[in-house]
Amino acid sequence: ELASLLNDPSLEQLAYDVFDKQSAIVSDRETPIQVEPVIGRYSSWYEFFPRSSVIQTSDKIKHGTFKEAAARLDYVKRLGFNVVYLPPIHPIGLQFRKGKNNTLKAETDDVGSLWAIGGKEGGHKAVHPDLGTLKDFESLIERARSLEIEIAMDIAFQCSPDHPYVKEHPEWFKKRPDGTIQYAENPPKKYQDIYPFDFETSDWKALWTELKSVLEFWVERGVRVFRVDNPHTKAFHFWEWAIADIKKRNPEVVFLAEAFTRPHIMEYLAKIGFTQSYTYFTWRNVKWELEQYMTELTQTELKDYFSPNFWTNTPDINPEALHKPDRAMYLQRLILAATLSSNYGIYGPVYELMASTPKGREEYLDSEKYELKAWNLEDPKSLAKEIALVNQIRESEKPLQQNGGFRLHKIENDKLFAFSKSLGEGASEERILVVVNLDSQNIQSGRVALPLDEWKIDESDTIEVHDLLSDTRYFWRGWHNYVELNPQTWPAHIFKLTRKPNALKF
Repeated sequence: ELASLLNDPSLEQLAYDVFDKQSAIVSDRETPIQVEPVIGRYSSWYEFFPRSSVIQTSDKIKHGTFKEAAARLDYVKRLGFNVVYLPPIHPIGLQFRKGKNNTLKAETDDVGSLWAIGGKEGGHKAVHPDLGTLKDFESLIERARSLEIEIAMDIAFQCSPDHPYVKEHPEWFKKRPDGTIQYAENPPKKYQDIYPFDFETSDWKALWTELKSVLEFWVERGVRVFRVDNPHTKAFHFWEWAIADIKKRNPEVVFLAEAFTRPHIMEYLAKIGFTQSYTYFTWRNVKWELEQYMTELTQTELKDYFSPNFWTNTPDINPEALHKPDRAMYLQRLILAATLSSNYGIYGPVYELMASTPKGREEYLDSEKYELKAWNLEDPKSLAKEIALVNQIRESEKPLQQNGGFRLHKIENDKLFAFSKSLGEGASEERILVVVNLDSQNIQSGRVALPLDEWKIDESDTIEVHDLLSDTRYFWRGWHNYVELNPQTWPAHIFKLTRKPNALKF
């Protein structure tokens, strides 16, 4: 039906009649267009490890299961997220297994890194037996979907030394001059428990076909969202081919690129089919950095094909700004991520519990990557209520569900950052104005500039300003208006602007 509608000659004539022909660019070159589902444009991600547990009475932490993860979805739903990202759920290798805190020697009870995929129980098409069965995983997906949540699956194309592929297809892996398989490295990090694939092996066709079949296997079991680990270290042509083929038959599938690498590589991954991408937001903290980055993402050609996903933290990245349990700082970073980008994510329960014990510069001490955890989701210091409110605002305000209509606002204080999002330029259009105090310790104030001419608002008109965080209302008039933010209450305003025309104006 859609194809016949798009090919209708009357629609073509209508488009020709209303289109601004003076600004049109004529080209004989065909340009492919990839149509994504709504969740590709607007998504709120919550990452948790299903093998970890919520708080329990026994001293020994038991391994979590898919069934317990399904029960935790009610909590995630209350927080307001619509995507749950699970790190790898596959069997974990024993050879060269990492111990706690990434130590080279594992103890007998160490569970290993989830990214060391593959063991005697199977590889990328198997699930860890302690988590449950394939049927349990499918039930988890069904339970999530009943709550309007999608389960995002981690795709990490790499193997532990125990993976069946290593024995069955040793030619698929990179080797040293002495013939032994070369483990993965990302200097200064070394991954002795992981073997990378050689995408340029002489048997590359068989390798590529098998890896695409992994994606197809999980699509057949209901997965619609994939978070792809380090896609920039694999063959770009593989992703272009595999994603195009899968989306041809399953256009609802979404791919998020976890590619913290050079800008042009991230941009190229977007061009070859990835729906969304991780970004540098995690390291953008001061005003000029945020302004520069948002200008790049929203005012250049990037806006046409690059869909950013702003993450506050990840299991691999414990940013310096979050090293202390500073409530105002955590809320500041949450609000920035959730309002600057229509796609954002947090790694919890670490985030809402502010459970950040740094190990070095950007790593977590006693990382959940290498050991089981038990989390107290009812901890009184949790930011769960605040997170739920921010996500509720995102859900109710359409300007925050897209990245168009973004503009920066001048404000004469380097500790205050102001921007707006709108669905149009007229005075009656829906508009959200966000002002964030970048100083988590002190009250900051300033006068925010409004572009009344562009918004088609008369300077004598009154603007009702409803702060959706504190549920307070103000009335503004004119080009510059005063704001003051105490970070110990809320470090930001999320204003909904409504024009109230002057009744006395003729």
